[in-house]
Amino acid sequence: KPVELTLGGGRRVVVTPLRDDRRLRYQDWVAGRRAHVRELGAGRVGYLHIPDMVAEGWAQFHRDLRREMTREALVVDLRGNRGGHTSELIIEKLIRRIIAWDLPRGLNPVTYPEDAPRGPLVAVTDYNAGSDGDIVTAAFKIYKLGPVVGTRTWGGVIGTEGEHRLVDGSYITVARYAFWFDGLGWGVENHGVDPDVEVDISPGDWAEGRDPQIEEAVRLALAALAERPAVTAPDLSQRPSRRRPALPPRPR
Repeated sequence: KPVELTLGGGRRVVVTPLRDDRRLRYQDWVAGRRAHVRELGAGRVGYLHIPDMVAEGWAQFHRDLRREMTREALVVDLRGNRGGHTSELIIEKLIRRIIAWDLPRGLNPVTYPEDAPRGPLVAVTDYNAGSDGDIVTAAFKIYKLGPVVGTRTWGGVIGTEGEHRLVDGSYITVARYAFWFDGLGWGVENHGVDPDVEVDISPGDWAEGRDPQIEEAVRLALAALAERPAVTAPDLSQRPSRRRPALPPRPR
């Protein structure tokens, strides 16, 4: 609701406060992780965090997608992913392979397909990534998009739908959706997805504000770039001329 504030000098203003500051604090956290990745990777590595696999996560994924995909490598942060239903759409973006470039006059080159990684990918996950957060981590590994850094995921992929109300006001749910993975079988439920490189964040790291999972992810991204450089736009100096040829001389 509108609230009137009295500032210094007796000046009064009306503001409408937020319902809560969760999203502001979240965006500040993302900005801090991205700045850390920029510093560690000397500006060569992009960063995307995906908080869930529903509307908020889909919007957050696309908020900075185009800008971050222009970097030579990309860290995909899946930590704390609360699940949902859009993991396959996320994976569809990440498995894109650049096969061409659009070179508009006076503008920067654009990849084809757009929003496609230019170079290596590294995922970061933890024990708070569950449900579709488990699934997207498993898909990242199965498609061999790059190494997964962090800790084993939550391990809950048998979903429920609806609820059964009881006469005492409580309710029960019944599992309806089991999940089987190529190469992993039924093993994700009650176990989770194991990372390729296990890195935990200790209480000391938390206290000091360190993020060793991100640090390892950037290190792996730079190492991969040294072996497989990012794709780049073609050299315009080698472009053939499309100028109309001169007309033949007119007969006298």
